[in-house]
Parts: sequence; C-alpha cells; structure tokens
Amino acid sequence: MTKFDDFLNEQLKDPEIRKEWDALEPEFAIMQAMIDARKRSGLTQKELSEKTGIAQSDISKLENGNANPSLKTLQRLAKGMDMTVKIEFQPIDNR
Repeated sequence: MTKFDDFLNEQLKDPEIRKEWDALEPEFAIMQAMIDARKRSGLTQKELSEKTGIAQSDISKLENGNANPSLKTLQRLAKGMDMTVKIEFQPIDNR
C-alpha cells in the first residue's frame, strides 16, 4: 500500500467521511469505466473525439470528473468504441 492508501483507509474510519466517500462512488465508477473502455479500445482521447464528434477537451473533462455526461453522450462514446452502455440497479450494500 502507498502512504495515500494508508491515509485514506484511516480517514474512512470516520462515519461522516465514509458516507461522503460512498456517495461519490457512482461518479468514480463511471469515470473509471469510461477510461477503461477507451483504453481497451486502443483509442486516445483525440482518436475517440474524431470518431464521435465530441471535443477531446470534453472527453478529458468527463474522464476527470469535471463534467456530468448525459446518457446520450455515454451512448455516443460507447458507439465510438464499438461498445454499448449498460446501466444496472443493484441492492444497497448495508455494510
């Protein structure tokens, strides 16, 4: 583990911090899924931009969590990577 991981794990013992961290998890998951899908497709942000017509700067903002993508935008990105979008609802894990 890194020093940051140790620090984060210690901070997450605080119930208030854990609650806020957990609330952000869906956003982190979407960001990571977009990055992973693009890399699996072997595309750079610029190449994905050219395929989708979405500005490279907007793709960067989405991947960095500085913008909230619409379902339509996610579908355009997926199509540019020859993929589809899958959204699912799951039961809450009540730790």
